[in-house]
Amino acid sequence: MPAKSKRSKIIFTIIAILFIALLAWWLLKPKEELPSYITAQVERGDIENSVIATGLLEATKIVSVGAQASGQLKKMYVELGDEVKQGQLIAQINSVTQENEIQTAQASIKNQQAQLAVRQATLAQVQAEYNRQKNMYAQDATSKAELESALASYKTAQAEIVALNAQIEQSRLTLATAQEELGYTRIIAPMDGTVVAIVTEEGQTVNANQSAPTIVKLAKLDTMTVNAEISEADVMKVEKGQSVYFTTLGDSEKKYYATLRQIEPAPESISDDSSSSSSSSSSEAIYYNALFDVPNEDGKLRIDMTAQVSIIIDQAKNVLTIPSSAIETKSSGSKTSSSTNKQSASSQKDAGSNTGKDGKGSNRPTTLQLTAAEQALIDQGKATRAMVRVLQADGTAKPTPVLVGLNNRVTAQVLKGLKEGDEVVISDSADTSNDAAKRNNRGPMRM
Repeated sequence: MPAKSKRSKIIFTIIAILFIALLAWWLLKPKEELPSYITAQVERGDIENSVIATGLLEATKIVSVGAQASGQLKKMYVELGDEVKQGQLIAQINSVTQENEIQTAQASIKNQQAQLAVRQATLAQVQAEYNRQKNMYAQDATSKAELESALASYKTAQAEIVALNAQIEQSRLTLATAQEELGYTRIIAPMDGTVVAIVTEEGQTVNANQSAPTIVKLAKLDTMTVNAEISEADVMKVEKGQSVYFTTLGDSEKKYYATLRQIEPAPESISDDSSSSSSSSSSEAIYYNALFDVPNEDGKLRIDMTAQVSIIIDQAKNVLTIPSSAIETKSSGSKTSSSTNKQSASSQKDAGSNTGKDGKGSNRPTTLQLTAAEQALIDQGKATRAMVRVLQADGTAKPTPVLVGLNNRVTAQVLKGLKEGDEVVISDSADTSNDAAKRNNRGPMRM
């Protein structure tokens, strides 16, 4: 075999081996995978910023109906939960003692009136004697002593009648008092309401000499008052007239809406004058009571129910929203993952269409152009500039500046920079567990 042909064969073999090695390297080299993300869509919805508090339901008005008369509770005319009207008879106390006092006062008046009739007859007699003595003295037919004696008897009779009239008036006052005491034995409802407690049972003896014992408690339940405890950290955000709603533990789905009526100027602890409370106040949490009323026509709201209260500080309806976790802080915004850097470099190298006139990649954040009104919102503290990452069609994440309005740390309002349907990155798959990362290697995961 000629040397030239042998050399050509060797060169061809070497080239074939190099080609096979290059092909094997190309086929077996690790494929560069795009990073996977946990994303969320930009959606329309409602957002609110509110102060959360816990409250108790109370009756708008509650009255303890007591007894001013002593004796045995002879009859109870109502039961627990009954609806009563003002003036309705609730209970009856044994009234024998009061009735006897009325009869005694009436008998005393009759006796004094009889005495008055006798004194009036005596007065007429001594008056006639006085007139006779006066006429006789004018004719020198009697002595001055006889005249003065007749005059004294006449004045004495007049004074006795005045005294008896005073006694009769006093007896009449005693009778009126006895009649009033008899009225106290009838326990009458002072207002319309519901019997929420029966304190004294039928047959029990009450003693009103030292204090007024409570028979029943009436409450107006058609309107309830919610007493919400606002922490000192939130009380400066709360104002009278703000919208408020609450839910109960028994029905967390139904919201009751109302308007804040009052914020008490001092905590309840101020009513305690003990020195121990003032000395420990610095180590205890301080709460201020916020009051508002809510209708209760169906009667489902009851006294001492726990209310989960939300006082609305600000709200927006039917606006673009994203999860607050999608907004990157300064620290997270300057810190990007190595996979993102690699992806961005690869995009700039391989995709000429992603390069602008300045020669830089399309993943470079754009500038957010604001109107005068939008800038005014920033100046007023009602909006802030922020940065999010938006998922692109090729699987890359592009940093995008946005204008954020309300942000309650769960959901944020987007005023500018995004449109409905965009997908924003909440986190990289590397931030989740290993199993989640393996699942996310198939491509971007959307929430």
